[in-house]
Amino acid sequence: MPFQSRKDQFHLPIGMIYLDGNSLGPLPRAAADRVGRTMVDEWGDMLITGWNKAGWMAQPMALGDRIGRLIGAEAGHVTLGDTLSIKVFQALSAALAMTDRKVILSDSGNFPSDLYIAEGLVRAFDRDLELRVVAPEDVAANITDEVAVLMLTQVDYRTGRLHDMAALTAQAQAAGIVTVWDLAHSAGALAVDVAGCNADFAVGCTYKYLNGGPGAPAFIYVAPRHAQTAAPVLAGWLGHDAPFAFEPTYRPGEGVARMRVGTPPVIQMAALEAAMDVWDGVDMTEIREASITLTQRFIAGVEAACPELELASPRDPQTRGSQVSFRHAEGYAAMQACIAHGVVGDFRAPDIMRFGFTPLFIDADDVDAAVAVIARVMNEKLWDDPQFQARSAVT
Repeated sequence: MPFQSRKDQFHLPIGMIYLDGNSLGPLPRAAADRVGRTMVDEWGDMLITGWNKAGWMAQPMALGDRIGRLIGAEAGHVTLGDTLSIKVFQALSAALAMTDRKVILSDSGNFPSDLYIAEGLVRAFDRDLELRVVAPEDVAANITDEVAVLMLTQVDYRTGRLHDMAALTAQAQAAGIVTVWDLAHSAGALAVDVAGCNADFAVGCTYKYLNGGPGAPAFIYVAPRHAQTAAPVLAGWLGHDAPFAFEPTYRPGEGVARMRVGTPPVIQMAALEAAMDVWDGVDMTEIREASITLTQRFIAGVEAACPELELASPRDPQTRGSQVSFRHAEGYAAMQACIAHGVVGDFRAPDIMRFGFTPLFIDADDVDAAVAVIARVMNEKLWDDPQFQARSAVT
């Protein structure tokens, strides 16, 4: 396995094949100790002086640069904090403030939360805005000079379909459109180049492929050409140019720092810092190559063993992220049966069985073992058991 030394840095429960790192990455072994030191040595002993002595206040930008390396961002143009929904709100509102046009263009494969935020901004802005949602394959044909912002998630959370960021960004900008890219299923999964693609804004989360843990903070990228002029509607205290001057009116901070909002989540950032240590020295091109090899092997194995499962992901690996989805009418129950037998993926309504592949801790042996379990679940109809039919709150 090309990443065996990385795999050894994760806590992976014995008897489990974890194919859900695209939803929540596993625990880096060093994270518990790092969080413990933050709580005891920093919070415990330093108390409020930790903001200066332990460098808590600088962490959002420092971690932003470490994430920036993985997404092809220029140094100093990624910051961290808050949730992905908040960062989508900031990016989209700032993009809308840069144009007088009326249409936000997105697609039906976008994550619902992104669309909800756009709907909210349409209602809140007194500008007769319109959210226009088209099929993913129709995005290019709908890029016209009435569009204000193109807001897309690069990798479809259900199917893994991969948008061509470079081509769509170029087409949009040629038509005078501002671009906002959601990298929730891209960062840490494939080689992203926001600078090379000339993206205007990009956002993403850190609890999936980046393994920052549940509730880990989100990030936002602002292109250098917009860094000094982007105007976030949600302007928080720590995005002020001088937070501790306590001025009564907002004055935007320097560059992407203006996109900071609330108090940095110090304990969550400690876990993320340990996770980013695992990524040091990793070449995203090699990750992508390994991912394609694993997903191709998985598709071939499942299709050979389980003809009743219908591939929902693009067959061409160049148009697919680092996940594979299959359709089945009893997809929820089938996934619960797989989990009960040691293969953890997840389910997305209405009928998607979703499996994520992270080469840092998944190898060919894991793929083959997972295929064997899935084949048993499907061929023996193990899913047809009442215990797997009852739906939990989180699917």
